[in-house]
Amino acid sequence: MMEFWDVLRGRHSVRDFKDDLVPRARVERLIEAASLAPSAWNAQPWRFYVVSGETRRAMGRLIAQTTIHLSEFMDILGPERYEQTVAWYSSLGNASTLVAVVSKASDEPLERLNRDLALGAAIENLLLAAVAENLGACNITYSHWVEDEIAELLGLEDDEVVVTVVALGWPTDIPPASPQHNPDIAVWLD
Repeated sequence: MMEFWDVLRGRHSVRDFKDDLVPRARVERLIEAASLAPSAWNAQPWRFYVVSGETRRAMGRLIAQTTIHLSEFMDILGPERYEQTVAWYSSLGNASTLVAVVSKASDEPLERLNRDLALGAAIENLLLAAVAENLGACNITYSHWVEDEIAELLGLEDDEVVVTVVALGWPTDIPPASPQHNPDIAVWLD
């Protein structure tokens, strides 16, 4: 069992996976970890759609469509990063499993804030549990240009939204050490 701080320091966004399927029992442990996240009034505003096989391939094709919109970001990304980004969205790193994080839509600001905070905590729990299970994961900040198509593929209700998709699988290699993080982020007041 990994130590807590090793899990935190070991979390990286993995973008290259072996195509071996992740056993269901491992994914169930990740979902359990996500479900342990705090939420306002214990609302637990999440639902996790785990997709593999043909559904994973279909979702991958949908997410790959976002690459047609990336040309708008060419100036920001630069040519090398643009090509890397297009390649990533086209294959999702060959991850065998995708986890769509879904929640109810909300127009009420406080409800949406509470929901988003809870979802962020649940997603982070899932990502950290992946490290503890020796899996790789990448929270895909995919474009919402295809959210309706993904919702249709998953059979979501009209009031449900896909918040994010996490690529999950066995990493092809262990990523390098985490990039340097800014240590000057706290303001101390007496």
